[in-house]
Amino acid sequence: MFKILVVEDDHDLNRTVCSFLNQNGYSCTGCLNAEQAYSAMEKNVFDIIISDIMMPETSGFEFANTVRSTDSQTPILFMTARDDITSKQLGYLAGIDDYMVKPIELKELILRIEALLRRAKIASSRQLVIGNFKMDMDERTATLDGKEIPMTAREFNLLYKLLSYPKRTFTRSQLMDEFWDVNTTSSPRTVDVYITKIREKLADCTDIKIVTVHGLGYKVIINEE
Repeated sequence: MFKILVVEDDHDLNRTVCSFLNQNGYSCTGCLNAEQAYSAMEKNVFDIIISDIMMPETSGFEFANTVRSTDSQTPILFMTARDDITSKQLGYLAGIDDYMVKPIELKELILRIEALLRRAKIASSRQLVIGNFKMDMDERTATLDGKEIPMTAREFNLLYKLLSYPKRTFTRSQLMDEFWDVNTTSSPRTVDVYITKIREKLADCTDIKIVTVHGLGYKVIINEE
């Protein structure tokens, strides 16, 4: 399930958008300002960020710039009442990917989200194919040259997440928060054990390399030759 962060200081609109997205198969987190959003992003990895421009203390422009300083890939969509060309220009210069003017049509929002997921090369088809390696989310299978690679549910989920965002670094804490129970007694270093097992199972796959980012976590590099 794709996770969406909505940063909007209008309580009613925030609730409406989150409710609509949840009803349409997304997992939505609503925040009323940038500070709440930063806290949410420390605990979760979001597939798309939707943000207002005119917010208290930190504007959408500042928020987008801050996100882009550490994350160049997560799609950002501005949802704002500002319809002037200067605001649009500032938004795109800050690194956003799309811009919607209020009042918005919720069905159009869904269409734009789907387009952003496609552009970000996130597996909206629920399948990942890299060379001779394939992962199918619905069947929960991973195959190399047509031969299935046995994986536990957690190994599968970890690998699928990493492959959905090539070159993006995930910290151990981010992966723990998403794939381990909130009451787990395991330490973030438990992730290392799972990555070691996944690497062993992908030993014959030359198209995929799981790289350790020292002091942080892991990312996947895909051989595009």
